[in-house]
Amino acid sequence: MKTSCSLCILFASVLLHFCLVPAPATALLDPTTVSSSDIVLDDTDYIRSSCKTTLYPDTCYHSLNHYATAVQQDPGRLARVAIGVSLAKAKRMSAFVSNLSREADYGAQPRAVAALHDCFSVFGDAVDQIRDSLSQMRRLGGSSESLRFQMSNVQTWMSAALSNEDTCTDGFEDVSDDETLKSEVCDRAGKVKEVTSNALAFINSFANNI
Repeated sequence: MKTSCSLCILFASVLLHFCLVPAPATALLDPTTVSSSDIVLDDTDYIRSSCKTTLYPDTCYHSLNHYATAVQQDPGRLARVAIGVSLAKAKRMSAFVSNLSREADYGAQPRAVAALHDCFSVFGDAVDQIRDSLSQMRRLGGSSESLRFQMSNVQTWMSAALSNEDTCTDGFEDVSDDETLKSEVCDRAGKVKEVTSNALAFINSFANNI
């Protein structure tokens, strides 16, 4: 009897030892689960692969990779986030040109001043169009036919915004009396055009798959 009890106590001690000792790290990896780091990696890869379908993949990835977890590998979310990025950059560009216009009124050459004022005007229109697009994307719903109609509005507005941004840089083609100003405005506007173009690409892709 004593021997039997001793064996029971020994067995219980061994069992308790294995319960209390933490399992090796490799034993904790379950192939049926995905860690948070894996989710981030997958979401980032989705942004990278999606950006390869745009005209400006590098700009696309660097402007959107921070939103990978928010996008969640969803093409509709991707389009909406890309529009939001475009809106933010267009608003900053509009404010930048507005400040330049006020300063230029006191000393810049007439042709450069005219180009600045035109650029400010068309970027204001672009901001409104991008804002309308984002608002529509946030209210998408209804039947497939209704969704296609809503997306056609977004496509129209974003295409118009991109055209307005092009108009800004086109207005500086004949400006030769202030190359520094011309270069600064066109370079900044060019970066905005890139993100707007990328957003439009995602919008078109999403609309075509409704």
